[in-house]
Amino acid sequence: MSALIKQASEHWRYVAPLLTRPANEDDYDALVEALDELLVIVGDDENHPLATLASYMGDLIEAYDEAHRPMPKVSGVEMLRYLMQEHGLTQADLPEIGAQSVVSELLSGKRRLNVRHIRALSERFGVPADVFF
Repeated sequence: MSALIKQASEHWRYVAPLLTRPANEDDYDALVEALDELLVIVGDDENHPLATLASYMGDLIEAYDEAHRPMPKVSGVEMLRYLMQEHGLTQADLPEIGAQSVVSELLSGKRRLNVRHIRALSERFGVPADVFF
């Protein structure tokens, strides 16, 4: 047996819960709590020795979320309303898509989001453009 496999075997019972897909809400909650703790240690350092583990745990959590907590389909305008609320913005706070009157027309359904609006909103909020389609 190689030294690497021997070490993995000796420590597997401690590491396995961090590498196993959650089977239920309790497993999910434990994995989220462990990831939160790990992110305090890793921070923004992508070269930290545990960064890959944090990324993998995030992937497991995301897969569970997608399978058990699918995001409802919303219109681009509903997404804009949500993002404005989350960021505490008013219609006047979005000059990149036009004057306050343009934003008002978008939110009331009198005008539709166009490609320029969507690009600007995607960049402003750091979200993929497809959330507005």
